[in-house]
Formats: sequence, C-alpha cells, structure tokens
Amino acid sequence: MTLTAPHLDPMIRAWQMRIEDVTGEQDPDADERTRSRMLSDRLFAEFGEIPSPAERITHVIASGAGDLRIDEYRPAGAVGELPAYLVLHGGAFRLGDLDELINVAFCSNRAVDAGYAVFCPEYALAPARPHPAASIDAQAALAWMIDHSADLAIDAQRIVVGGVSAGGALAASLCLWARDNGLDVSGQLLEVPVVDISDDAPWLPEYGELNGLPSVSDLRAGYASEQEAETPAVSPLRGDLHDLPTTHVMTAEFDPLRAGGEAFAERLIAAGNRVTATRHLGALHGTQALLKGYRGARLWHREVVAVLRDFAERDAQA
Repeated sequence: MTLTAPHLDPMIRAWQMRIEDVTGEQDPDADERTRSRMLSDRLFAEFGEIPSPAERITHVIASGAGDLRIDEYRPAGAVGELPAYLVLHGGAFRLGDLDELINVAFCSNRAVDAGYAVFCPEYALAPARPHPAASIDAQAALAWMIDHSADLAIDAQRIVVGGVSAGGALAASLCLWARDNGLDVSGQLLEVPVVDISDDAPWLPEYGELNGLPSVSDLRAGYASEQEAETPAVSPLRGDLHDLPTTHVMTAEFDPLRAGGEAFAERLIAAGNRVTATRHLGALHGTQALLKGYRGARLWHREVVAVLRDFAERDAQA
C-alpha cells in the first residue's frame, strides 16, 4: 500500500504496516466477515485498550422479522438513573459485530468515562439483509429504550444517538425518523460518518486507497440501490434537516468521508440547528481506535466523553 497522505504519525504508519502484514497472513478462503473480524481483533490487541471495563448486559428484543440483540454497558457500581447513549457501530454496512474488540472498547470506555448507560444493537448487515433492515433495527432499539426507560434505569429525556462511519449514517437517519415520529432525542454524535452514498456524494478520492475505502459505490454495494441511495433514509445529507437535536460531528483530515461529514454539519447549521464540528488533523478513518500509542486517538476519546457529558449536563439543567 502506498501512503499518499503527508504528516502521518509514526504510530499510524506502524498500524498501516500491520494491516498489510496481518492481511497477508489470512486464509484466502475465509469469507469477508471472518477476515475482517480477525484483522480488527489482531490490530486491537496491538493498538487498542480498555482501561476501565464496564459492566456488560445483553438484552434481546423483537425487531422486524426476528430478535435483536442489544448490549448495554454501565459503569461498575453505578446507582440510579443514567443518561443513555445509543451507538451504531461501523463496518461499511456489511461488517462488524457486538463482540468485536474495537466495539467493546468504544462502548466500555465511553460508559465508564462519560458516566452513561451505552446501548449497542447488533443491527442487520448487508448483503443478506439490505436496507431498510438495519434502520428498522435501529428504530426498534430507540423505541425500546424510551418505552422501557424506567426498567433500564435510564433518563428518557437524556438519550443521545450516535454512530461511527456507516453507523453514523444509521444514526443520522434514525434522528430524522425520531423527529418525524415524535420521539425525543437529546443529542446526536457522529464520528467519521457516512452521510451520503449516492453517486453525487461529497467525497475526497485522494484518500480512498489510504483508508481502504475505494469509492462510494463500494460502500453502497449490497446495502442499497442507486435509487435508494438518493433518499434520506439511506443518505441523510439529502434530507430535510430542520428541527434536529443538538449535534456534534467529528471528521478525520485524511478520510474521503470528511467532505460529507463537514457538508452535513454545514447543512445542519443552515437549517437552524445547534451544531459543533471538529476536524482532527493527521487522522485517518479508523485511527480513533489506536488508544494504546496514538495521542490523536486519546484526544478523540476525550472529546467524545466531553461531548456526552455536555449533552447530559445541558439536558439535566433544562
């Protein structure tokens, strides 16, 4: 792989080299999900960490055509009602699961450091279950959290919705759905989000190869048709963005998706919403996971925690 972006931190360079090494060791006959999970977990063992594990509880609820697993993370020993964070994991709409170490780390670290109950649903993946299955699962998870807030010991007035990468698309579309169906969401936190997978999507092709994201059509493959990609349910950048919750958008400098994330923040502001956004210089699409040795990842995590705390404190004072 040729690194085309300038000023890459030595830890990022080491991570990129390990991606090549581990990929070369994989079984070529294994399916894409198996290979992706093996690569992700091997890299996490070297570059990630979970400093303060949270208590983990598994729930199963009804959604669409079947059961939906949702893992909840709470700070150990937490007593009383907590603010809640519904987070949709990344994986290009076709990869990722709740036991992947990077997802466990994200949820656990944020629950402990921000003082939240964090809920992560194992939403439907393409191509076996294309759009709208994942969105239906996300909607079921949010409705369940609101309806069962007392049993879950969470504050129904302080539920934040968020997502990483493809999960950001699902989160942003979920907020549109919640607004249109009268459900309260107190905040929206989008990290390196996919906000448009249509042919006209904002995209920085010069960073595609560097991040393993060759094109918008690759993200769309197996998940949604070209026609579906032009709808807000798939590409929230194309929706009516009025009357949405306070939003924070985080993008990475050397990420082809940066253009869409920043365009989304600008359109939210133009529509009259309360919005903040940050561009992390020197970062790639997945470098927020490199907590063990990359300062940029530690700063990313601290920003997420600060935003979640701000959401909770602002709503508690409202």
